[in-house]
Amino acid sequence: MAEKMKPRRSPIRPAALVDPEACARLADSAGRDGAAYALDPAPQVSSRQRCISAARARTRSTSASGNRARIAASRKSAAASLRRSSAATAACHVGRLASAGRFPSHIFQSPTPWVSHSNLRCPDAEMPYLLPPPPPTSTAVVHHYTRLLAAAAGSLHAFLPIHARAVVRGFSGNPAFATSLLAAAAPASLAYARRVFDTAPSRDAYMWNTLLRAHAHSHASHAADTLALYKRMRAVGIAPDHYTYPIVLPACAAARAPRLGRSAHGDAVRFALAGDGFVRSALIAMYCQEGEVADAERVFVESGGDGSRTIVSWTAMVAGYVQNCFFGEAVAMFGAMGPEWLAAGEMVHGFVVKLGFDANVPLVNALIAMYGKCGSIAMAKALFEGMAARSLVSWNTMVAMYEQCGNAVQAIKFFRRMLTEKVGFDCVTLVSVLSACARSGALQTGKWVHEFARSHGLNTDARIGNVLVDMYAKCGEIGYAREVFDCLHGRSVVSWSAMISAYANHGEPEEALKLFSLMKCEGVRPNSFTFTAVLVACGHSGLVDEGLKHFNSILTEYQMSPTLEHYACMVDMLGRAGRLAEAYEIVRGMPMWPDKCVWGAFLGGCRLHSNLDLAEFVAKDLLQSGSNDVTFYVLMSNMYFEAGMLEDAERMRRAMKEMELKKTAGHSLVCTNRERRSLMR
Repeated sequence: MAEKMKPRRSPIRPAALVDPEACARLADSAGRDGAAYALDPAPQVSSRQRCISAARARTRSTSASGNRARIAASRKSAAASLRRSSAATAACHVGRLASAGRFPSHIFQSPTPWVSHSNLRCPDAEMPYLLPPPPPTSTAVVHHYTRLLAAAAGSLHAFLPIHARAVVRGFSGNPAFATSLLAAAAPASLAYARRVFDTAPSRDAYMWNTLLRAHAHSHASHAADTLALYKRMRAVGIAPDHYTYPIVLPACAAARAPRLGRSAHGDAVRFALAGDGFVRSALIAMYCQEGEVADAERVFVESGGDGSRTIVSWTAMVAGYVQNCFFGEAVAMFGAMGPEWLAAGEMVHGFVVKLGFDANVPLVNALIAMYGKCGSIAMAKALFEGMAARSLVSWNTMVAMYEQCGNAVQAIKFFRRMLTEKVGFDCVTLVSVLSACARSGALQTGKWVHEFARSHGLNTDARIGNVLVDMYAKCGEIGYAREVFDCLHGRSVVSWSAMISAYANHGEPEEALKLFSLMKCEGVRPNSFTFTAVLVACGHSGLVDEGLKHFNSILTEYQMSPTLEHYACMVDMLGRAGRLAEAYEIVRGMPMWPDKCVWGAFLGGCRLHSNLDLAEFVAKDLLQSGSNDVTFYVLMSNMYFEAGMLEDAERMRRAMKEMELKKTAGHSLVCTNRERRSLMR
């Protein structure tokens, strides 16, 4: 007799869960182990019951003695259908609760080998159904579902079915999946993301940073929550990374918590992250927003010393000056950034005029310096001539601008104009004028300025003394340079370095090394410029072993890193001595990429000792690497010509013409009674 059927339960249909077409595409991509049933928004329970009823009918109509295999197959088919329907019911149950604004607690629980859902009963069974253990999860499956989460990021209804399916399959606690789920949930629902985060089996710094970023970027004011989460992160012992502090430091400024900001700065120093460029930029912005411009400047200066200064740091510092109404410093900062920032400096100039500060003398002085450093001399001169009232700083700025731009003659003329208009001068003025004399070789003008400084009691200033030593040395008067050096009181490392360099460049290496020994005896610590002068002196005198000893002492005795100039001096020294193999080993062992000076010194040594094979070996690598420096082509062309290889020399010359490479022409200054002439050669 047919068994009386129990009343059916109406199927669960969360109509507002997801778009059916989107679910269909998602189901097609999921593809196996009943994923299509789990992601179907409206599973048909009646088809499952028909399958079970058919299996029972076949079981009743079959003889038990001869058809046991058929009975077992029918039961297996019914069980598979039951599993698929139960998984689908679970997914729909999650969607129904999600659409109502509630999240089922079992989604946030770590999966166990056997998952029991007491609220999911089989319509034809009296006992709750126990889900079987999920199949072993491969890395490819997890990666597939993380890609689905990335596509559904930001939409709560889109990634909820994916989360439910991960729970059913047993890999929702996978670290990669949990991290991707947190990143997808954070933009859509901060509460959901917090529950995902709190129930994750393990949390690394990336997960903490993801939740911190979600709080910081929320539309509501979550700066306090961000800082509370950071405190919790430190309390549980998670070490932050260089992505953490660019999130935390702006939150400190937004929450108006300067003490917490300084504490975070201390943590960054403790974890050796304060030297990161992004962290430094965040520190500069935080201190500027708190009004602590001096602290921001200190961080900015430190970033220039260790090479971590980026364009973001420059921008943060300029913006900080503007926010705190330091317009002059902002313009000066623009000028220090380089010629490529001329358009931005002009924009700031327009902003200054719009606010009515164009009559402010210090601000106009800063604008003149900015235009001068950006190479716009005409605009700087127009600003200067248009000033209603000029200070001494205005004149000094113009003289320094001409000197730094290489127009030494105009700098000297401007100084004479200052004296004609009886403006006055100071040590800064004379330093700029003497530097212009040294650049142009104007010895007589330099002597006149020296006497002028002595008559006004300014010759005892250390800055003027140092530049006088440099001026006399560059003009060929080494005796006058030594007299000025001996008259200096409290000689600094700059004074010693200038005098040692003067002896080295004038072919007196013995005096240079003797002065270097005297410098060390007086307890003055040498700097990188001092060692450059010493190595030049050793190279010109052929004291290779002495030079190697000083070069090694840079790191061993003074704990400094050799610079490119030091390596170039060593390669030149070894090349002059014919020790080309050692020079090549030094080049290959450099911790930084060799520049054209280093390779030029090496090729110069090869030319000096007629080692064409080694020069060709090096030049081949340089030219194939895309180096278009004209020095290499000229050296190789000259070496080919000296070796009688005229075709190869012509090939190098032809390559220079095709790439439009031209050697910079030299020039000489000839002084007459009335004027100075520059002769090109």
